[in-house]
Amino acid sequence: MSRHFDDAEGLVEPSDGATQGYTFNHTMLRIKSPGQSLRFYSEVLGMTLVKRLDFPEMKFSLYFLSSVPEEERQEWSDDDERRMVQTFRRRGMLELTHNWGDEEDESLRFHSGNDEPKGFGHIGFTVPDLDAACERFDELGVEFVKRPEDGSMRGLAFVKDPDGYWVEVVAAEELPEALREHLG
Repeated sequence: MSRHFDDAEGLVEPSDGATQGYTFNHTMLRIKSPGQSLRFYSEVLGMTLVKRLDFPEMKFSLYFLSSVPEEERQEWSDDDERRMVQTFRRRGMLELTHNWGDEEDESLRFHSGNDEPKGFGHIGFTVPDLDAACERFDELGVEFVKRPEDGSMRGLAFVKDPDGYWVEVVAAEELPEALREHLG
């Protein structure tokens, strides 16, 4: 039996035993203003700051955010070292990296990866109800790249964070029907 759930060129079977225990932990985005970015990810997308690491000698800070359900909050330790271990064992987190002083540089812009030359594209979030989420984004003044009803790919939205990174937003239960006509 394959370890993969779909087939694509380049997949390797079987898995190398040396990779047992490897976990995708986080994706890092550079940010200009921690206040703006932390507000966006905590207010707009409901993420929780689980660990902050400041490096004064190198003049940068790291902010690790995760989607932490209410029932899991009591599991997080108040002890800094224990919480660091919990942070680096967690799956699918977002690391925001702030180089001190960047917020004062008016010319500083980060490449989202969606302009030429293309590269990184977006991060993704699932929500229970896409229409309700988009209405809320409108109320909060979030900038849309694409609304669910726009373009040929219905049923998903893209919004921008304060640094111009794209965030895809989908409702998992609604996605199969929304993409049915596009799937071969």
